[in-house]
Amino acid sequence: MLPQLIALDMDGTLLDGNGQLPPDFSAISTRARQLGVTLVPASGRQLATLQEMFPHEDTFIAENGSVVVHDNRVISATTLPTAAVRAAVAALRTVDAAHTVVLCTPDTAFVHKGADEQARAEISKYYRSVEWVDDLGALLDADIIKIAAYCADGSEKHLHQPLLAAVPEHNIAISGAVWLDVMAAGVNKGEALHTMAELLAVPMSRTAAFGDFLNDYELLREAGTAIAMENAHPKLKEIADLIAPPNTEFGVMTVLRQLFDSEES
Repeated sequence: MLPQLIALDMDGTLLDGNGQLPPDFSAISTRARQLGVTLVPASGRQLATLQEMFPHEDTFIAENGSVVVHDNRVISATTLPTAAVRAAVAALRTVDAAHTVVLCTPDTAFVHKGADEQARAEISKYYRSVEWVDDLGALLDADIIKIAAYCADGSEKHLHQPLLAAVPEHNIAISGAVWLDVMAAGVNKGEALHTMAELLAVPMSRTAAFGDFLNDYELLREAGTAIAMENAHPKLKEIADLIAPPNTEFGVMTVLRQLFDSEES
């Protein structure tokens, strides 16, 4: 049975190796709507970034599930407790390895203006609305929905344990080789999919999700049909119902066409 709600991770999943959308994504999106299927970009990326990437879409799961949007309305934006923000930032300050902290509010990402060129380039890929500030400490009481940390030498290697010790009750997601994100307890893409499904009155059995990395684990675990990419982390492949061709071959598009062709045949 054709899923009615399909969540699409971005990096390593829908996007190719250069971070580009499939050239025919607009056509497949139109076809989905004609079949009554809602495609939802589901990413650790900022909402403003996703809206720029998908100007004709109005439904998003952003910031690894911290922000859920439907019909261009924010359905939920879950903030971290201030005490957790302070504890996480304090823990990151003890890390010797070079890293850059991004404090994310629903609308803007705040980064210290001393970030080096490599970090700035990496941050600019994922955050379109950025303010470069003199003092992140002055923002610790703001409505922070996510703390992202970039470490070129490896996010899991250098950042995971200090944060796990500082804020063990919250969600610490390894979002990539060089990225790690901290969200409030219970916040992840899987819970965001539940929120979206309930809003659209879609049974979870009629949902599907594509993903490739550890921050997609809950998303695939909760979806009615879990689809891991060929290039996915082994832990995702273990829980997948299907394996799609790699993102470098636009594997998401291949599977979507197969699903839609089957429905129309």
